[in-house]
Amino acid sequence: MANDQIAPAQGKIVVSGFRHFFDTADGPVQATGVVDLAIRAGEFVTLVGPSGCGKTTLLKAIAGFIKPTEGAIFCDGREVTRPGRDRGVVFQELAILPWRTVRRNIGHGLEIARVPRATRERAVARLIELTGLVGFEDRYPHELSGGMKQRVAVARTWAADPDVILMDEPFAAVDAMTRLTLQEELARLCAATRKTVFFITHSVDEAVFLGDRVLVMTRRPGEIKARIDIPRRAPGGRDWESFTADPEMQGIAEQVLKLVRAERGAALFAEDGVQQPARRCDAGPQNSQRPSFETPASRAPQDEG
Repeated sequence: MANDQIAPAQGKIVVSGFRHFFDTADGPVQATGVVDLAIRAGEFVTLVGPSGCGKTTLLKAIAGFIKPTEGAIFCDGREVTRPGRDRGVVFQELAILPWRTVRRNIGHGLEIARVPRATRERAVARLIELTGLVGFEDRYPHELSGGMKQRVAVARTWAADPDVILMDEPFAAVDAMTRLTLQEELARLCAATRKTVFFITHSVDEAVFLGDRVLVMTRRPGEIKARIDIPRRAPGGRDWESFTADPEMQGIAEQVLKLVRAERGAALFAEDGVQQPARRCDAGPQNSQRPSFETPASRAPQDEG
């Protein structure tokens, strides 16, 4: 739920008093409730909640793709008003160029930035190794599996060396076994590069496995209802064998699952006409792997989060 607004100096990324509405033919539709959030430098924060609760809207606002209806977002104390090189984005949809090899896709942003060739090649070679793409450097996208393509997309975003990485369900389209491997590789990549990561998912296990902290959103209009710190046995020490055998981690995953299921159940009851306890929802601006969670009633126009 909404907290007191957070000062810009309190985190690498600070979301203060954020609330957003979309304009539709029938009038403004509220996508999120009031969101206040601070993400520390080097922290991996995951966000989980029902479909349509505003997760993607929040990520797009942090990226600078949309302007908040209310509130403000800061990166390193500077207000976010547009996209910037300090924030890289990885979406579920692949953003790799079919006419470029793996090596040249990863280095594409560095070429545009006119990074010297030797420096560029060193950076690309390191990322190829970190993301498990050794041996595929000169392959084209049509020669790669879905998991390999997603590795290229992740490496391409990392190559530009942004301070903050924003990821919107990047592994949702790959098969279950590939997804586990990609999650482990992402954990190692983050441990090696110490980036600040904000990661959206519908998977409770993925959220707990990857996150230093898990945020749970309510149904639309989404607010943050819970913030759960995830203990780590060792920095970067994340693998699925130890995760599934760790009673503490499994207990946290069950806790998160119950929190999200409560929101899904509330949305389903609302859809059936069952009255729910009142939730604060201010008037809009004048004139303006555990189960994943999908409910038609929770979807907001123009927001897939």
